[in-house]
Amino acid sequence: LPIVVKAFEMEIIPANRIVAQIGETLILTCNTTGCASPSFSWRTQMDNPLGGTVNNHRTYSTLTMNPVSIVNSHDYLCTVFCGEKEKKEKSIKVELYSFPSDPIIEIRPSLVAGEPVTVICKIPDVYPSDHLEVLLKKEGYTLHEENFYEDDSTNTETKTVTYSFNPTAEDIEKEITCVAKLPIAYMDFEPKERVTSQKLNTNSGPKKTIITASPGNSPMEGDPLKLTCVTESNPPTQIVWRKHLADESIQHLIENNVLSIPHTRFTDSGLYICEVINLVTNKTEKATVDIVIQDGPKNTMISVIPATAVKEGETVMMKCTSSGNPAPVISWKKKTATGELEKMFKDATLPIQNVKSQDMGLYECEAYNQFGREEKAVRLLVQVPPQNITVLVYPSENVKEGENVTITCSTYSNPPSQMVLKKVHQEKEIILSSVNGTFILYNVTKNDAGRYLLDVFNEAGNNVKVIEISVVGRLEKTDQIIPLIIAFSCVTTIAVPVVAILIYVSRKAKINGSYSLVKALRLKV
Repeated sequence: LPIVVKAFEMEIIPANRIVAQIGETLILTCNTTGCASPSFSWRTQMDNPLGGTVNNHRTYSTLTMNPVSIVNSHDYLCTVFCGEKEKKEKSIKVELYSFPSDPIIEIRPSLVAGEPVTVICKIPDVYPSDHLEVLLKKEGYTLHEENFYEDDSTNTETKTVTYSFNPTAEDIEKEITCVAKLPIAYMDFEPKERVTSQKLNTNSGPKKTIITASPGNSPMEGDPLKLTCVTESNPPTQIVWRKHLADESIQHLIENNVLSIPHTRFTDSGLYICEVINLVTNKTEKATVDIVIQDGPKNTMISVIPATAVKEGETVMMKCTSSGNPAPVISWKKKTATGELEKMFKDATLPIQNVKSQDMGLYECEAYNQFGREEKAVRLLVQVPPQNITVLVYPSENVKEGENVTITCSTYSNPPSQMVLKKVHQEKEIILSSVNGTFILYNVTKNDAGRYLLDVFNEAGNNVKVIEISVVGRLEKTDQIIPLIIAFSCVTTIAVPVVAILIYVSRKAKINGSYSLVKALRLKV
């Protein structure tokens, strides 16, 4: 069968023109077929700023305007290149309007028969206002009609119509209606008419105060949130928004019936209060709404008590905290010898009692909810004092004058041990410390005989071993050399082996209690 090759084509969705309301979200899509790797560009025909965000995908590109504003009233052109030679472009006209809410009626002063009253009708955020028509009616009869055909506003504006008349006693409890129309024939949107009614009555309220939350009480972090406070009152109330903070204080926000948060954050969660005040009746009413911003885990932290480096046998408490909504589930893992993470514990607090060397390692806390996960890690170090110490005296503890004596020591500890060797009961003590050295008595004399102390230590503790060296008459002939190992019992098997060989050098011509360290220093102990 022959291979059918699709021709390179493009389209803009929606096509040709779109009518959008200011404040809402508009997405234009430029789509292609028959081209493997198209490249896209967006512009306005008058090369004004785009007023939106472009996102390019493999075969299509989007231009998102969030929210739509007056700057988006343009013809937008999408140009697509397929390779170096093929080029296509199409345009779309974005037409804007704004007619977001019903009129607001205010009647003042209080109705008293025979005295004039003024009806004020406000139409919020209208665009284009040069098409606006407003009717004021009483029980179906037209009281007043007004239009704004000569208006030249270039953005959304709140328009006001005012009308005064003398009511009669029969007018009490009759309805005053404000009808606002935006009949733009060439724009397809609904509604094009909004109506509000209010009874002619005495001053009253506020009452039936409620808060509506859009899109709801639990938006995702980053989403917009609009809180609207609605009440029944004559005359209209003053409205104040407040918020309860975590420290129990109250934050004053705005004085308006609508509280808008364009991009919510996790800290926007809390109890919001709308307080309405009728200055004529001197009455106040409150409504509240609890807002909970949903989000994945954030600010995950690990605290370790008493510290990340502890001595063997102590108790360690690791605590993992994370913010997010819903509250993240906490679990712990430990890195094994193979490098894999092994699940250990499912709780915010991980206790480790009677810590051992095998508890050392990398611990990872994972915070998880349906909106994401976050991990934090901490390394636990277990300090082990010197243990399992083995001391080797070569050729033995009992030597003849003129022989050399070598002393070596091995131990297990963490961190690695340091070692110091000194002779007991000397008039002038000479102490030599070493990590990886050798301690040798050259050409010993009877002055070298006696008790030696080997101190093995680190931050976790120390261990002292005693070595008795005995020196007898001069060496006549070469004896068979048999090493003597002085071994000490091991309490625990420790993970970090440390070997230290310590050298002590004495001069051939001995002065009692005086030793030379020249050879030891050459060995850089």
